[in-house]
Amino acid sequence: MTQTIHPPAPRPCASCPYRRDVPSDVWHPDEYAKLTDYDEPTPFQPTGVFLCHQVNGRACAGWAGCHDMTHSLALRLAISTGDITPDDGDEINAYTTDVELFASGREAAEHGMRDVEHPTPDAVSALHKIKRRRATTDHPIGDPS
Repeated sequence: MTQTIHPPAPRPCASCPYRRDVPSDVWHPDEYAKLTDYDEPTPFQPTGVFLCHQVNGRACAGWAGCHDMTHSLALRLAISTGDITPDDGDEINAYTTDVELFASGREAAEHGMRDVEHPTPDAVSALHKIKRRRATTDHPIGDPS
């Protein structure tokens, strides 16, 4: 077994959908829809770790800071398959940040979807920055509207 997922960054990235200070409508609605599933009781949660949108191989810092990782099905499964080492799992489980995050995936998703029809200039600017950063990765983003 080889570790493929690393612990979160010390702080959620500047465009993290869990951050309270990120503009609405930075991400596609499908990305926001994923957030609420991690609020479910453990047996009904997604089986995959929510990864950082920076495509850096890390678990999302906002995800780790928002959700109670002691009840995370995805974290448990990733440790059991070796995608995350037990020590890194402990680090993810204990993760805290001083960055203000939404209290739940639902809150983050509702905020993210709020301006989906009319993104603000700040949201468009953030998306252009993400698009430039990811252009040379295996996960580029199409032209922002």
